[in-house]
Amino acid sequence: MSAVFPRTVVTGMGTLNPLGSTVDETWTAMLSGRSGIAALDEEWAQPLPVRIAGRVTADLASLLTTREFKRMDRCGQLALVAAREAWAQAGTPDVDPERLAVVIGSGYGGLDTTLAQTRELDTHGPRKVSPHTLTRIMVNGPSAWVSIDVGARGGARTPVSACASGAEAIAQGVEMIRSGAADVVIAGGVDACINDLMISGFAQIRALSTRNDDPQGASRPFDRDRDGFVLAEGAGIVVLESEDYARARGAGILGAVAGGAVTSDANDIVAADPDMQRRVMEKALASAGLRGADIGFVHAHATSTPVGDRLEAQAIKAMIGEGVPVTSTKSLTGHLLGGAGALGAIAALQALRTGNLPGTYNIGTLDPDVDLKIPTETVHGSTATAGLVNAFGFGGHSVALVVTS
Repeated sequence: MSAVFPRTVVTGMGTLNPLGSTVDETWTAMLSGRSGIAALDEEWAQPLPVRIAGRVTADLASLLTTREFKRMDRCGQLALVAAREAWAQAGTPDVDPERLAVVIGSGYGGLDTTLAQTRELDTHGPRKVSPHTLTRIMVNGPSAWVSIDVGARGGARTPVSACASGAEAIAQGVEMIRSGAADVVIAGGVDACINDLMISGFAQIRALSTRNDDPQGASRPFDRDRDGFVLAEGAGIVVLESEDYARARGAGILGAVAGGAVTSDANDIVAADPDMQRRVMEKALASAGLRGADIGFVHAHATSTPVGDRLEAQAIKAMIGEGVPVTSTKSLTGHLLGGAGALGAIAALQALRTGNLPGTYNIGTLDPDVDLKIPTETVHGSTATAGLVNAFGFGGHSVALVVTS
């Protein structure tokens, strides 16, 4: 990315997540410090070592047609509803279909359908497998459904980069705008896989918090006593446009994605390389034509894992400094996996728009190895004009986005 390219602005935002079914609901919850984490009461969850998660509470069946609801995995349902909110806020642009694209990332796609239909096959045989199985399990399903919904013919892409997927999708969308490949791009991320396989797998590597008796206090980024992240589901979607195109059609501008970077650590399939985290921030700032001193706050990836939070904090301090407010809204939402980076971008854009920065909750004692300014409640009256959003994923995926007002 380069500063000589057209400025990429955001004209619409949409989300469903454990805090709310719209951006406004989510933002109100973030500013008030309300948690979306709850106990898993279903029978299937009781034998599991972890029985808490962050779930979307919206009645998706009422937000979609019967045909849509039956043909889509929950992952696709969440993405489509969030995309419709973002598209409506953008004013449903009357754009040439060949100049309209969709980029929606996901870490795991229709995993719930995969498990359910595998059990159906094992229990009742092949004739009981749903005819919609193949299209529901596709990781590209969310981007495909959204492209069909809006008639986008400029491409329907699906970055699959674990927990960095949503942020990478936005970075790809910006590249499409800047390169002239599209005038409008619907971009973001989604995951919906709160099931026994995912919980068991993450629990086996000790990545999840085991605070089953304290769901709302379990996700505690940067806290000295953090013991892992809380699995959550949800989608975050933004509408990106070239500034010239948006202004020509009279669109309301919510902010901009001034730059971004995508790197690979080439280090380990799980363990992050802290220097590459620093480097991806450095590259994102360069792509935006900014310096670390220009950043008013950081929305950290900070999932609440003992090692991950510390390494990211070191990278932020090295690149941005220790005096800039750093927050992680995962303390309230849990970890949306592929949807996390996109929701982080939405929160950062909202902070720039309103001057209010949500705090990082559930910090009893700040980790002494985290030498950063971590507000523990909402900061009002922020004058920041630029923010940094981090997203990292298994496989060495590192993404940083620079958002501006």
